[in-house]
Amino acid sequence: MRPTAVLLLATMSVGAGCRPDSSAAMSRKDSVTVTERTARLAAALTQPVRDSIADSTADSSAAANVTERPPIAKWLLGSYLLEISGIALTSDGRLLAHADEGARIFEIDYRGGRMVRTFDLGKEPVIGDFEGITAVNDTLYLLTSTGMLYQFQAGKDGSRVQYTKHDTGLKAECEFEGVAYDPSIRSLLLACKNVYTKGPIQDSLVIHRWKLSGASDTVRSHLSVALAPIIGPNDWKNLHPSDITVDPTSGNYVLVAADESALIEITPAGELISARPLGPGLAHAEGVAVTKDNILIISTEGEAKLRAAVTLFRWR
Repeated sequence: MRPTAVLLLATMSVGAGCRPDSSAAMSRKDSVTVTERTARLAAALTQPVRDSIADSTADSSAAANVTERPPIAKWLLGSYLLEISGIALTSDGRLLAHADEGARIFEIDYRGGRMVRTFDLGKEPVIGDFEGITAVNDTLYLLTSTGMLYQFQAGKDGSRVQYTKHDTGLKAECEFEGVAYDPSIRSLLLACKNVYTKGPIQDSLVIHRWKLSGASDTVRSHLSVALAPIIGPNDWKNLHPSDITVDPTSGNYVLVAADESALIEITPAGELISARPLGPGLAHAEGVAVTKDNILIISTEGEAKLRAAVTLFRWR
């Protein structure tokens, strides 16, 4: 059964918890609940920044941290997204998510805590190790761990959509986990979880760039940033990014790493802005996105007794 129109359970003040409604259309009561949640989130965003995030002048070793402040909302997901793997925002601000092993896309109303729609790739189920999703205007891309890109358009609820498959040819160089789009260079950013290339680059944070210069023409390059300054005083042995996004305000790259429970921000040139541990309650962070009105969204994978979740913080 598709999770259409399901109200997600709220765990913060942005809306009280409620029973899921699996009907195709929201009831009047649920519609009121979503409206109230959206209004409360909007009100939370008007509060002084100091009440929600760390002082922006704090360095990466400071105890204060954006994700150590109370979130402004948290939505618990159902079993259908227990292994939520990536999230992305469309150009018009819709939040998309996908699970790890199948090419099913979910749209989540992150302001009102509601599952809006789902659709699938292909006439038959498409199985793969899908690790990231991103949007380029009206075009969507899914990325596998082996560097395979699936290009498609969003579909209606319950539909199956056609796709085009692109092999980046980078399987031997990286295990990928996360993709984003940098409009300033018209390129997809493919974040390496594990670097296979020998040499100095192996001790670096590596992001491959896949330039979108036409229907099929591509130009590859990469950005590498030494790990030592990123790790700094943190107790990480290495860094294994699990997702990447581009801050629409600054243009900086923001990454999360589930294994290290880390939140990283760098410039497109590779200059380190901050490297901090994620706050409590964000174990196994698999997805990250930043909205145009400065909300940091982090998705966390679930396990046997822990629900997967989408958590919202004040970013700037």
